[in-house]
Amino acid sequence: MKKEIAILAAGCFWHVERAFSKVKGVIATRVGYTGGHVKNPTYEQVSSGKTGHAEAIEITFDPAKAGYEEILEAFWTIHNPTSLNRQGADIGTNYRSGIFYLNGKQKKEAEKSKKEAQKKFDKPIATEITKAGEFFEAEEYHQKYFERRAGLSCRS
Repeated sequence: MKKEIAILAAGCFWHVERAFSKVKGVIATRVGYTGGHVKNPTYEQVSSGKTGHAEAIEITFDPAKAGYEEILEAFWTIHNPTSLNRQGADIGTNYRSGIFYLNGKQKKEAEKSKKEAQKKFDKPIATEITKAGEFFEAEEYHQKYFERRAGLSCRS
């Protein structure tokens, strides 16, 4: 089976992971941090807003079942991409909306997808489209968080 990877940020990574675990074609997810300037950041460091990282999710998917376009379509529906540096009660650059592309094809598809998604919103989309840097896996207690703890929010 061929596999591809997408790296996305859409607020609290617990919620994003839960949403993408239900998307057809998704094989695996892991939450972590990307887009910053500190190597191997901790949750506490990222939460301080001083590392430049976003809470993100690395999605491994089967392109025969769901292509990158379908992954992006799901991305636009699971959060408010017009909200700058926040999702709901979660505020800060670590909660920003972002697409971190891995190659030129993903960049082109992300830009096209953002343009199409903009037609559905009255406000400008604040989602950044940035070349992916290193992805740092979050601490183990963040992985599959909602599968282990039912009914909690990011602030719990």
